[in-house]
Amino acid sequence: MRSDAEIRLVGMEAVAPVAELPWTDVWGQDAAVTALRNAATHPDALSHAWLITGPPGSGRSTLAYAFAAALIAEPGDAAAMKQVLAGTHPDLTALRTEQVIIRIDEARRLVERAYFAPSIGRYRVIVVEDADRMTERTSNVLLKALEEPPERTVWVLCAPSDADLLPTIRSRVRTLRLREPDVAAVAALVAARTGAAPAVAEQSARHAQRHIGMAQRLATDAAARERRDETLRAVLGVRGVGDAVDVAGRIVQVASEDAKALTAERDESERSSLLRTLGIADGAAIPPAVRSQISALEDDQKRRATRSLRDGIDRVLTDLQSMFRDVLMLQYEREGDLINRELEDDLRALARAWPPARTLDVVDRLAATRQNLEQNVAPALALESLLITVATGRTP
Repeated sequence: MRSDAEIRLVGMEAVAPVAELPWTDVWGQDAAVTALRNAATHPDALSHAWLITGPPGSGRSTLAYAFAAALIAEPGDAAAMKQVLAGTHPDLTALRTEQVIIRIDEARRLVERAYFAPSIGRYRVIVVEDADRMTERTSNVLLKALEEPPERTVWVLCAPSDADLLPTIRSRVRTLRLREPDVAAVAALVAARTGAAPAVAEQSARHAQRHIGMAQRLATDAAARERRDETLRAVLGVRGVGDAVDVAGRIVQVASEDAKALTAERDESERSSLLRTLGIADGAAIPPAVRSQISALEDDQKRRATRSLRDGIDRVLTDLQSMFRDVLMLQYEREGDLINRELEDDLRALARAWPPARTLDVVDRLAATRQNLEQNVAPALALESLLITVATGRTP
């Protein structure tokens, strides 16, 4: 089996990835690696704030931490680089929110850390993995720190697109856009990393729309592949309002079960760890003096569960977008690039039955549904409205 470093990107000019710290896990982004290597070793090429953009799964965060390691550690100091990559170096401050938005108090703590001098490294680096989840008010907290940063502090923001951030933020950062590999390249990587059969790896890369992490999950989880197929077929079978309500309920239920499975074990581990830290035995009553700490943890866990549920539903919406995109491709006689080939017969039947304008209405409604969910609309209601449009061709 070929190593990652031997896998060549189809249709791209570079090989993946450079097999040396801290860039070992960065795959398929040699142009970006070259730019960041140069910045890390030549102070005149180093900007005080960076924005790394690319679609989900393109490796934004992996590249951000590799850059942080190259900035913080002395060249050749593998131990320090590994410490940064593990997230435990004192000169690295990272924020990866598991909640719906980045809270303003979290942003303020980042700004406070930004003004600390590096303790043992060459630079202090602040990494914000989900910068697109900042509200305008939260973004404004960062503006002064980005505009007038300390001499040895570097900010690294990550987002799907620079359009996801305020213009005032974009004007204060240097943007680095990542390239997107094709399906064959992602399939080769997934097969090498997971040992999945080539056919499964190719299908997973295609269904994940080149999102490497999601492709790996699909390739190694037959139940996830089956749930995806069942969901798409259920939506194709929606014929009326009753079907719309039923399928919407099932999608929310499956997403809720997945979210609980992902968070339940971690929630219990966090609670037990906090109780041990506070010196409280398992099963003992919680003293009034520490109830606020327990409540704060529970609030964070609830917000994380909400984010996990919405992320799960968003993945379903992404899959549905790929399906109706395939219908449009068939309607416009572009048949060589289908994402959901396994559903081709059903998609062809739908392409014949619907005018392209109706398919476009559904695609627009999908985008609106995703925006509504970000605005805290109840998931079941948002999905019901979407599926009524699928069933009737009309927006409720």
